[in-house]
Amino acid sequence: MLPGVADGLELLSEYLDIVVITADTFGKAASQLAGLPLELVVLDEGDEREAKGALVSSLGSGVIAVGNGSNDLLMLGKASLAIAVLEAEGVYAPLLAKAHIVVKRITDALDLLVDPRRLKAILRF
Repeated sequence: MLPGVADGLELLSEYLDIVVITADTFGKAASQLAGLPLELVVLDEGDEREAKGALVSSLGSGVIAVGNGSNDLLMLGKASLAIAVLEAEGVYAPLLAKAHIVVKRITDALDLLVDPRRLKAILRF
């Protein structure tokens, strides 16, 4: 887990219910997220894109989705607020068309969500 992510999730959990939906490519999600106040959903290999989209739809309105991969495309498209994250590995380019906000790091996304004034400053029209 990247530095600052656990602390950001802890703080954010005071305001929002957190569900981490992952294909868990590296098989470390459960151990890295153990003890954090969130729900972990590990998807079966093969239909991750559709499964993430369906799960976001099942959560109803007001969902905030954060992602960077091709399997996040439907999830961000169905979210009320979609945040694409670049990080070191980059971002799946078509995801940018679905995102309301693009940030460099996951910690940047978490920081935005903790302080709604920052979201307001970005999304104000």
